Amino acid sequence: MQKWKKIILWSFLAVVVFFAVDVGRYFFYPDVAVLRKNRPGKTAFMEYREEIWKKKGIHKKISVSWVPLSGVSPYVMKAVIIAEDDKFWSHEGFDFDAMQKALEKDIQKKKFKAGGSTISQQLAKNLYLTPAKNPVRKIKEAILTWRIERQLSKRRILELYLNVAEWGDGLFGVGTAARRYYGKSAAGLGPREAAQLAAALPNPRRFRPDGSSRYAANRAERIYQIMVRRGIVIEEYDEVLKDEGGEEEKAPEPASPEPETSVAGEPAPVVLP
Repeated sequence: MQKWKKIILWSFLAVVVFFAVDVGRYFFYPDVAVLRKNRPGKTAFMEYREEIWKKKGIHKKISVSWVPLSGVSPYVMKAVIIAEDDKFWSHEGFDFDAMQKALEKDIQKKKFKAGGSTISQQLAKNLYLTPAKNPVRKIKEAILTWRIERQLSKRRILELYLNVAEWGDGLFGVGTAARRYYGKSAAGLGPREAAQLAAALPNPRRFRPDGSSRYAANRAERIYQIMVRRGIVIEEYDEVLKDEGGEEEKAPEPASPEPETSVAGEPAPVVLP
């Protein structure tokens, strides 16, 4: 009996050490600082998507493009922040109010979904982790988020997120999404299109920005109306442009995102090998 107790104890300690090492390494690895000036390569989410395709026997490749923040429509920046992380400019990586509400919903439904993630948290997950929903992955995500917020500026975090976020099955980056769904550059996206793209982010493979999902369409309308109420979009001006056959991208741009706001020629998409 004593022998079995020792075996159980040592097994437990081995598991504890394994998880401590597995989680603790994220305090040092990977090197987040390189993202200040360098673009990320193939992200963990891209590799995960390819692995899923491989298991299903699907012969498909990732489509991704990079667009600097200066080449992204301010409407997209504002819409994404409204939809995903309205306190982006003011928090330090975590929105504890949103996390508490998400946790309360999880408790009520007796499921671990752990919503309420900020853009910084989603960036950490997309770059380095997988979509798995479990406490260990969330701890890793929290460590990486803490490091990202301390190593990178808010503008750089937003730029990275817009370029690695998935907007369809294997479609990564706002530039790829703009070309695929609207046939235009990321800089030319208007407020309605920006709202549609932002509305798809919770589950882009299910809620496509092409209007095929009623949920996504309703969510896009809510995002658009918030943009109107905050003065980001002036509907009368957009209507005049439409009547005159003008292009939405020629409308005066809203101010570039700055910390005090509280809202928030690119290359063709590249197919990764």
